[in-house]
This record gives sequence, C-alpha cells and structure tokens, in this order.
Amino acid sequence: MHIVLFDDNHSSDLQPFTFTRAVADIRCGILTIREKWEKYASTTVSVLTSSYLQPLYSSEASLPVLYINGALLPDSDLMKFAASLAPGQQLRVNGRLLIYCSPVIMEYDFFQQSDFINKEVLYNGTASSIRYSWDIFTLNDQEIRKDFELLTSRKKSASVSSSNQVINPSMVFLEEGAKVECSIINASTGPVYIAADAEVMEGCIIRGPFALGSHGALKMGTRIYGATTIGPGAKVGGEVSNSVIFGNSNKAHDGFLGNSVIGEWCNLGADTNNSNLKNNYGEVSVWNYSVGDYIKTGLQFCGLFMGDHSKCGINTMFNTGTTVGVCANIFGAGFPDKYLPSFTWGGTDESEVFILDKALELAARVMARRGRVLSEADKNILTHLYMEQLKPLPGSED
Repeated sequence: MHIVLFDDNHSSDLQPFTFTRAVADIRCGILTIREKWEKYASTTVSVLTSSYLQPLYSSEASLPVLYINGALLPDSDLMKFAASLAPGQQLRVNGRLLIYCSPVIMEYDFFQQSDFINKEVLYNGTASSIRYSWDIFTLNDQEIRKDFELLTSRKKSASVSSSNQVINPSMVFLEEGAKVECSIINASTGPVYIAADAEVMEGCIIRGPFALGSHGALKMGTRIYGATTIGPGAKVGGEVSNSVIFGNSNKAHDGFLGNSVIGEWCNLGADTNNSNLKNNYGEVSVWNYSVGDYIKTGLQFCGLFMGDHSKCGINTMFNTGTTVGVCANIFGAGFPDKYLPSFTWGGTDESEVFILDKALELAARVMARRGRVLSEADKNILTHLYMEQLKPLPGSED
C-alpha cells in the first residue's frame, strides 16, 4: 500500500517552518516525521503539500493509497493499525483527520477541508501529532526516546573513547565515524545519540535526551540540557536546553538557547540569548500566522522560533516567545520585536524589507560553504514567499 503524507488545513499553524517545507519534513526527535514513517514502513513515502512547495517532493501514488497526516508521529503500533485499514476507513482524533485509506487518488485541496464522513475506525493506542510550533520541542523528549529505540535496535554502538566520563553507557549510541573526546555524557535522564561523522569537542557536558545529527558539531565547552536535538550539519556552542535545530544552522558561540526551534541555514551571532521565561512567570503567547495575532501557548517556558535562512547579529536579545520568519536579518541594539516577518532587515528601532536579490545571494553563499547549491526550486519558493508578503492586506488602498 502506497503511503502519502499530506498537509492538512492546520499546516499554517506550524509557520514559519512550513513556509519552506511540508509538515512531514519537520524534525522532532532524532528524525524528521517523513524519515520516521519510512523507517516504520520500510519504504519511501510521497508527500502532498501546497502547490509552491510540491516541486520539492514526489506526489506519486498507486492504489490503494494510505494517506497519513504529515503531522502524525508514528510508532510500531500505529504503523500496524494504519496498514490494517481497508479502503474507505479513516482515523480521526479530536476531529482531525490523521489517516485515510483511499480507494482513489486524492488532490491536495481535499485535505484542506477533509470534513467528510466515512468509515471511522477506533484506535486504542496513543496517536501524537504536532499542531503548533512549540509542540516540536515539547514532544522532543518522547520522540528522541522512540527514535533511539528504532535506530539502535539490534545494533551495536561504536566504542566511546576512554577520555570521556559516561553515566549509563547502555543508553549512549555512537554511529561509526562519530568523534567524542574529553566530555561528560549523562544518559541517566535519557538516551544520547551521536550520528556518523558528528563531533563532540573537548569539554562538552551533555545531559540526555540528546541527538546530534551527521556532520554536526558541538564546539568546545558546550552545555546541553535535554531534550535537545541538533540536526545534521549544525554547529552549536554555549548553552542549549530543550530545543530543536533542524540542520545546517550555526549557534557556534556562547549564549543561551532554550525551549526554541531553529530552522535550516540560520546563524545566531556570538552571545545571542533568548528568554524562555517571562519576568512574571506567566503564560507565554506566540505569534500565529493563521489568525494574524498572538495566541496563548499554555506554556510557562517558551523561547524563540526562527524560520529558514534567517540570521541575527552578535549580542542579539530575543524576548520570550519570539517568532522570526524566513530570510530575516536581525540586528541593532535592544530587544527586537516579538514578531519579525520574513525578509525583515533590522528589527529593533526601525526595520526595512530585505531586498530579494540580496537575500537569495546570501542564502546561496551560506549553502555553498557546506557544499550545497541553492536550487531553482528553492529560489522559486523564497521568491513566492517574498511576493506573498508584499501583497496588500485585504481592504487596504494599496
């Protein structure tokens, strides 16, 4: 049965991260959601998303099709349940369509309403899904644990150098080629996974759950509190707590990052810090693109959400619950605004729009440093987002 991961009408609640990717490519735990389903299903899966993002993905499908919500976090029981569905059957949780076994090929627009009534099937297990951006770090603990079990089952870790001090070594797994020297790893609070060709430099202190992706690096003296994920190719220093960095981003110097999510190809300047707790210890509100306003998170600890290709200068201070869009360049004295739209240039006292050609040139230059190319599809996506942002608001005279 062919699997297609679809974006539903809640995908905009996960912006700015879904500006540049389908929901299924969000990293939560060690793996992205798409990688999780491919592991459990032992096959590649297709993705059905908005028209401007679809060129990044295959939407190939053959009947019958198992359509799975890209926000749904799998496990072995859920995979067995999904595979058991007959054409026409579906699973919903709190009214949200999560799985639909379809006898026909469906279009993207269908899943933007998906209020049809069909053969609904009860599921006795737990079906976790991400709805808002903060779910990425609040669910990261459980997902690192699940992914660790999935990836290490019946496998043997590479040896850990005797220069390290390790607590609960049975929950530490190094892929071949990983380098860890002269560091402290405490896996008594959760597993620690170091991927191939990643490096933990001297003097790091890691408290699980923690995952470091392939070719990622912890700079000397980095302090990590779980549950934290550093994606492939990312370089991190300073202090990090309960955060997810998707990959290929830099936080290479001192500074605190907590209860935060950082996209790809971002750079946090030296001594950048974010607040993750309000002075009055109250509930944090965060910008929501769907409603165009701030909404309550239900969280006391909530930090920074930064979209792909965004940067900030040295000594930047982000307020609790700050959202930064795509291709923003943040600098200046004082605290930037709590909501910084995509292509912001500045962000404190005054800001301008980052010129598109300059933004694309910078993105290409950053990617080239990692041997990557800004593809035509990537350029088209960023151009689309730029032009959408310049559209006048409904009812305006411009």
